Amino acid sequence: MKSENFVNLNACPVTYTMRKIGGKWKPIILYLISKGGNRFGILQRGIEGISKQMLTKQLRELEADGILHREIFPEIPPRVEYSITEKGRSLFPVIESMRSWGEKQM
Repeated sequence: MKSENFVNLNACPVTYTMRKIGGKWKPIILYLISKGGNRFGILQRGIEGISKQMLTKQLRELEADGILHREIFPEIPPRVEYSITEKGRSLFPVIESMRSWGEKQM
């Protein structure tokens, strides 16, 4: 095989997208937040099988990638709410296409 037949994964847009929203939990987290589940406890109860540590990790990654916004309210105890950024909203057509494809294949 010639080298031009290989894909540079670091320059691949599909790989980039999957690094941002791929995996078992991120699409579910985005879906729940889009439906109003914007607090940690609500998310944890709404996602069967996710641990606190994994949810925290996934939320931090989504925030670091600019997909989620995390707001801390100065209350006692502190209240944290998550919202989807404009960049995050731009992913919804991609996720919707994936859902539609999955429905047809199942």
